[in-house]
Amino acid sequence: MTALFQSRELADAATEKIRVFAQPQRLMILSYLLGGERGVAEIEKATGIGQPTLSQQLAELRRADLVVTRREAKLVYYRLASDNVVLCVRTLEAMFGRDEIAGVAERQDQPSPPAVKAQAPTVDLSTGAAAFARII
Repeated sequence: MTALFQSRELADAATEKIRVFAQPQRLMILSYLLGGERGVAEIEKATGIGQPTLSQQLAELRRADLVVTRREAKLVYYRLASDNVVLCVRTLEAMFGRDEIAGVAERQDQPSPPAVKAQAPTVDLSTGAAAFARII
């Protein structure tokens, strides 16, 4: 693995990916999707992000390859695109108060759809932001 300080191209790519994470509404969506695949209406209800803003933010997350979609008739379902995305979101939550909001996705009254759920790999958070930068 090449360290970011060794490659301007890698540093630029990491910066662009971090830019996508660094928007509150997108981060809220990603955090909610830690609970598994969700439909647009579920995301809207849970996050309070209304249309058309929600559609714009979901499109940006798709363009950045942070979420993937599944269509079922007219309904579109979203889930986190990879274990790396799960790791990034979980790391951000751990760094910025995850203890205070632990279990938000699990406490939702809505049952999780029987879709593929991303599982977070075990993370050593003692390295902080350096670990976050390495996975992007």
